[in-house]
Amino acid sequence: MSMIQAHALNLSFGSGPALNQVLHDVSLSVADGQSFGLVGESGSGKTTVLRCLAGQYRHWTGALSIAGAPLQHKLAKAHFRHVQMVFQDPYGSLHPRHTIDTALREPLIIHGISNKDDRINQILLKVGLNDGFRYRYPHQLSGGQRQRVAIARALILEPRVLLLDEPTSALDVSVQAEILNLLADLRQREKLTYLMVTHDLGVVTHLCDRVAVMQQGRIVEQLDSQALSQDLAVHDYTRMLVQASRDFSQHAERLAG
Repeated sequence: MSMIQAHALNLSFGSGPALNQVLHDVSLSVADGQSFGLVGESGSGKTTVLRCLAGQYRHWTGALSIAGAPLQHKLAKAHFRHVQMVFQDPYGSLHPRHTIDTALREPLIIHGISNKDDRINQILLKVGLNDGFRYRYPHQLSGGQRQRVAIARALILEPRVLLLDEPTSALDVSVQAEILNLLADLRQREKLTYLMVTHDLGVVTHLCDRVAVMQQGRIVEQLDSQALSQDLAVHDYTRMLVQASRDFSQHAERLAG
């Protein structure tokens, strides 16, 4: 079954001579339980696709659906029980004057969910934190711990889909692998479907089953991540991204050596 589906998704900003179309007939399908990556350079439209699915942009045209149910331009509150988003900057996505307990409790209050204390303790444990973190503030946590809290907040409503917007790019390299491993483990245990935006092809091959490559608001190629890692991409832009990623990795290795 297709959990996430987009067909001929278009989005523009402005009007008249200032009209700027940022998505051009984007179509993709993510199977139930799959981890699907969107890759491309900054400005290619990757995050814009996530924001349409998350309800942050409402003036798109085309068709979007979750678990076979068509999405309307104004999303019902129930939608957010099924679809949640994890943002790039864990510090920016958490209120600096709210404790972790408050951040995790808020979605439970909004959706009228009971057993709040138990749910908060359980979700903290699932992301590798204990209940001692409940009454800390974001500035008292490391970057990796803050991102674990952001993941916990997204999962506390027990969604079926996580939209991941560069979830490790703001973290130290030493912490990135920990968060990726956590996300991989959570997908298996919680039977989640991921749609993840990243510019890091290493992240794609680590976490994603399949990938779509975006350039200037269009999907130019879709392929399995294994095929991507085995240099089986066909489109020139995809091959350029792969080569650029290799060049960067080799340069980083030389500096480290």
